[in-house]
Amino acid sequence: MLEQQHATPSASASLSEWLHYLDGLHPSEIDMGLDRIKKVAQHLALDTSSIKIVVAGTNGKGSTCAMLESILLAAGYKVGLYTSPHLVDFNERARIQGDALQDEAFVAAFVKVEQARMLVNESLTYFEFTTLAVLHVFAHAKLDVMVLEVGLGGRLDAVNIVDADCSIVTSIALDHMNYLGNTREKIGFEKAHVFRPHRPAICADPVPPQSLLDYAQEIEADLWLIGKDFNYSGDKQQWAFAGRGKRRNALAYPALRGANQLLNAAGALAALEALGDRLAVPQQAVRQGLIQAALPGRFQIMPGQPTVILDVAHNPHATAVLEKNISNMGFAPFTYAVFGMLSDKDIEGVVQAISPRIDGWFCCDLPGSRGLSGSDLVTRVRSSVVPTSDQVETPPTIESCGSPEQAYSLALARANPNDRIVVFGSFLTVSAILQSLNKRSNKA
Repeated sequence: MLEQQHATPSASASLSEWLHYLDGLHPSEIDMGLDRIKKVAQHLALDTSSIKIVVAGTNGKGSTCAMLESILLAAGYKVGLYTSPHLVDFNERARIQGDALQDEAFVAAFVKVEQARMLVNESLTYFEFTTLAVLHVFAHAKLDVMVLEVGLGGRLDAVNIVDADCSIVTSIALDHMNYLGNTREKIGFEKAHVFRPHRPAICADPVPPQSLLDYAQEIEADLWLIGKDFNYSGDKQQWAFAGRGKRRNALAYPALRGANQLLNAAGALAALEALGDRLAVPQQAVRQGLIQAALPGRFQIMPGQPTVILDVAHNPHATAVLEKNISNMGFAPFTYAVFGMLSDKDIEGVVQAISPRIDGWFCCDLPGSRGLSGSDLVTRVRSSVVPTSDQVETPPTIESCGSPEQAYSLALARANPNDRIVVFGSFLTVSAILQSLNKRSNKA
């Protein structure tokens, strides 16, 4: 246990004071392992009869969680949702009945977690501490269902202290390789550990690593595989889901945009079918929930001209989906990127996945110890761009900017009304622009 760097906030302190305190509580932002959090959790009242759905995966976690929450709310259940990271306000991380937790609820829970932490004299990361706080709130909220998004990986993630009634792995791709391994087999092994013996284990990845299949078999999980135990089909007007024993036909497409959203929706519906003896979900709730599901920053198209797209894609797999989504939008004379990334990401892979679509890059500084400077990002982009035949004659412009806001302003100044601006590369990049757009909207 490290000595505390500053005094513990009081129960009357603000949420921002508590979050500042949590920032300095542990020597590293990420410290994988469950020993510390389990010791603290033993001294908190976290037991609950709520049905617990845990969602892991490289990409698609947030969308799957949003659809599950929306469908279950439409079905009349009392639902708690925990996701991370947040885009604008910390409070976004936890919702009950679709409403973000208020500051007071977080602070009260932080006090309880801090008391338990001091009892065992143990240090916690920001994510571990806040996860325990949310679980404490949910445990006392008399929920019917908790939907919980894994932060990183699965096996050693703080959310994995929850004994899930149903677990979902949405996709397995290369990301967070410093922590999870540098192959899909290694990463699949980590994510498979959210599965539980003899309980539904949903895998929506069309080509699951053998490591995931082997672990599910080893613990005798009730494994549901896309293409085998559930599937989907669709035309231009509607789509259908087929599970082991249930079909849902004539479904409207999800409100969430993008090429992979039917895959995410199918995983969510497979989980609901697997839990059908405990969670009755009528067809109308599915239809309504899919139409009403919302998730900022996932191929989010802002109103007005030029077209502005916000997407938190920050690994090659997600960026390839973003590239496909852009290509499906039709012609635009020029597409500009507002681009900021963290230094520990596969920048070259991300750039290569989307560079054929980008005519101008505005590379921006990102804050924090993992943030990369715009000038360094320019160098990385220049060496990674895969030019199209048109771009060989007219190479894309690549410029350095001091912040996402500056990059966005320059892109706006450069773009004509029929052009496109794509903001991507990190939650931090999208968050900065979303906050800026919200401020402009409020002033208007």
